[in-house]
Amino acid sequence: MTDTPAIFSDWSRCVLWQIIKGIFAGVIDLENSVMKSPTRIVSLLPSATEMLYALGLGDRVVAVSHACDSPPEVCKKPKATISHIDDSRQSADIDSAVQQRLVAGNPLYDIDIALLEKLSPDLVITQSKCAVCAIEYSDVMTAVARAGVSDSASILALQPHSLDDVFDDMLHIARVCGVAPFAKYVVHSLRERVNRIQCNVDLIPHESRPRTALIEWIDPIMIAGNWMPEMLRLAGGRGPDFETSGKSHFITWEDISTFDPEIVIFCPCGFDLQRACEEVKSLHDPIFRSLHAVHHGAMYAVDGNAYFNRSGPRLVDSLEILAHLLHPQQIGPPEFAPPINTAWSRLV
Repeated sequence: MTDTPAIFSDWSRCVLWQIIKGIFAGVIDLENSVMKSPTRIVSLLPSATEMLYALGLGDRVVAVSHACDSPPEVCKKPKATISHIDDSRQSADIDSAVQQRLVAGNPLYDIDIALLEKLSPDLVITQSKCAVCAIEYSDVMTAVARAGVSDSASILALQPHSLDDVFDDMLHIARVCGVAPFAKYVVHSLRERVNRIQCNVDLIPHESRPRTALIEWIDPIMIAGNWMPEMLRLAGGRGPDFETSGKSHFITWEDISTFDPEIVIFCPCGFDLQRACEEVKSLHDPIFRSLHAVHHGAMYAVDGNAYFNRSGPRLVDSLEILAHLLHPQQIGPPEFAPPINTAWSRLV
């Protein structure tokens, strides 16, 4: 009887020690996981940069691409890429220059390898979707290797095709960076805004949803793909039969005339509102001029650089803008977008 308490005490101490070890091991694992979260991020994609700042990770961004311009403070960050295309030219000239470089096998963009080596990033965010919109994934892999940071830097390539993909990308970035709980709140808020648009659109009869053409490039004409058809549907518009949720693709005004859209929205990729308006003014194609939307003054230009084409948080702003343009009586202007004279304009 007298031995039992001693035996029990030894066993209890053993169990207690194991518990303590487990607690300390958990704390150490937690600290290690926090320590492993990237702290030196290079974002080679404007949409990814906006995601990082929306997630409160702006202080970890050490460099961005030449095209990153939002939020405004990113303009002070070192630029890790350069473009070989003069984007101040007319859209036809830009397309010609792009095609010439692609045919010749020359890159559209280059990475500052010396800057990568100097910054020694632990996370590089890029894309693997479009060879024209941003630097190619294979070029990023090569640059990271040449900079000698392959062992320390992870490469995260985004490839969104829908709004849900964009939200998933935000959550993925957050998990990698150790801010998943906050990201869930951010994404929930964005989804709530999408749901509010859907609820309003659900009240609009199908026959009142206008035939709409979303134009992503002006010369040559390109119809918007990717997440755009989904956004058009969510905003209460009807797209052409030839539209696709795949990549954006070139088309003719003859093709568009068979659909005869009631509304045409120009959202040229990489062009702000002023550039978009200027480009549309140069359109003199007689088939374009014969469209229902042109005769009824139902044409709009939007800032295609900030909205619609940039697959980040502001796609929700874009959805709100689109819903308002299609149904101005039922759906008011978005609360989260800039003033009307900088985001969109009616063309006359």
